[in-house]
Amino acid sequence: MVQERIKKLFLTVSSFFSYAWHNFYFHWQLKDKTGYFLLAAFIFVVVSIPALTYQLVKYKNIQQDIKCLALNIFHEARSESTAGQQAVASVTLNRVNSKRYPNTICEVVYEKRWDRIRKRYVGQFSWTEFDRPPKLKSKAWYKAWKIAEQAYQEKDKKQLKGAIFYHARYIKPSWARKKKPIARIGRHIFYK
Repeated sequence: MVQERIKKLFLTVSSFFSYAWHNFYFHWQLKDKTGYFLLAAFIFVVVSIPALTYQLVKYKNIQQDIKCLALNIFHEARSESTAGQQAVASVTLNRVNSKRYPNTICEVVYEKRWDRIRKRYVGQFSWTEFDRPPKLKSKAWYKAWKIAEQAYQEKDKKQLKGAIFYHARYIKPSWARKKKPIARIGRHIFYK
C-alpha cells in the first residue's frame, strides 16, 4: 500500500515536471529571444568586470612585491654570488612570514623602527634611507629581478633555516652578540 502511494506520488511529480518542461520548451520556441541574449550578455559583463579587475589588481600587487624584493636584493647584495642574493631574498621573505614583521614584502623592505641612539626612525635595510634610484638597466638589476621572481614563487616556505637577520662580515652590530649565526654566505652572516 505504501509502495503504491510512493509510486503514484512519483508519477504525479514526474508528470508535473514533464508537463512544465514541455510547456516551457514550446513557449520558448515561439518567443523572440533577443531580450534573453541581451540580459545574458549584461549579466556576463557585470560578473566579468569585477573578476577581471581583481586579477589585474592581484597581478599589479605581485609585480610590486617582486620589484620591492628585487630592489632589496640589488641594494643589499648585488656584488654577491647567486647564493648570497638568494639568501638576502630568503631573509626578506622569512620576515614576511614572521609575526614580528609586516605581512607584505614592500612593507618589510621599507619598514622603519625607532632607534634610541639616533633618536629617529631608521630603515631596517640601510639603502631605504637614501633616495638614489638604481640603474635599472644593468645586468645586476636583471639578475636581482630574476632571483626575486624565483624566490617569490617559493615565498611561503621557510628558507635559510628561518633566518630573519643578517649583516655584512666587516661590521659587528651589538644585536648580533645575542644571536647565534646559522650561515655565512659571501660577505654576509645570517642569524635566526
